[in-house]
Amino acid sequence: MDSVLVAQELRKRYRGAQRKGRGDALGGVSLSIGRGEIVGLLGPNGAGKSTFAKIVCGLVRPTAGSALLDGHPVGSRAAQARLGYLAELFRYPPWATADGLLRTHQRLAGADGGASERGELLELVGLGDAAEVKVASMSKGMQQRLGLAQALVGRPPLVLLDEPTSALDPVGRAHVREVLKELRDRGQSVLLSSHLLPEVEQVADRVAIIARGRLIIEGRPTELAGTGGAEFDLASGIVRRPELRREDLPAEVARLVAAGEQVYGVRELRGTLEEAYLRAVEEHGGDGRPPAAPAGGDR
Repeated sequence: MDSVLVAQELRKRYRGAQRKGRGDALGGVSLSIGRGEIVGLLGPNGAGKSTFAKIVCGLVRPTAGSALLDGHPVGSRAAQARLGYLAELFRYPPWATADGLLRTHQRLAGADGGASERGELLELVGLGDAAEVKVASMSKGMQQRLGLAQALVGRPPLVLLDEPTSALDPVGRAHVREVLKELRDRGQSVLLSSHLLPEVEQVADRVAIIARGRLIIEGRPTELAGTGGAEFDLASGIVRRPELRREDLPAEVARLVAAGEQVYGVRELRGTLEEAYLRAVEEHGGDGRPPAAPAGGDR
């Protein structure tokens, strides 16, 4: 797959971190994002997600390693022109209208889409009737959707979103999921950082979990979640068998019937991304630290 972002062995150590007994904020993270791919970036607080995002945006320089955005070094003018960004904590001038804010960002991005692009973006995020509404009059959810619209100005190849649905109700979250799918269909890529794992699970093609500055696992949500066994509806009651795999089910049904059980239904159970995330983080000490060696030097 053609990659829009290629990060190789990114490391970042902030000044004074070693003196304070802290490790690297990033300890050698390699991650690529394909064109038209949605990648969820997950991890505990302080895991290094924000540092990675800031490096991609050019706000922080890595101590070591490299990253290319659409073939250009991150932080360069060419790379920044190919990136859309919505920060978790953003503020817009209260006196600005939705249309005026997008017009300003068009000038900043050098985008020439004009009024048609602004109208299209506002329609896309569900603010088509709010072009002349001032930020001060908007709910937090409306401001969140306006922030998403500004991140899409100029149709950047990569859009980096930090907690884009945190202020939205379930209807708003569902709408944002549809927007992200639309971006994927257009060939735009999304790096989605969020603590709302069920939201990420529904939309991401792939997830990467960072803990203690290191990439500990990545893959498709369904692959990481795995199977959760099966549930049998029997005359004697509901029975869960978490150890069974999909290919075990026909033989297990045959065994139950041969044993005289009446089988009314079988349901394959799936694990969740949240369960996979908790397992992965727990294996690294609950906050990304590798498990401590037992006392006495045993390994």
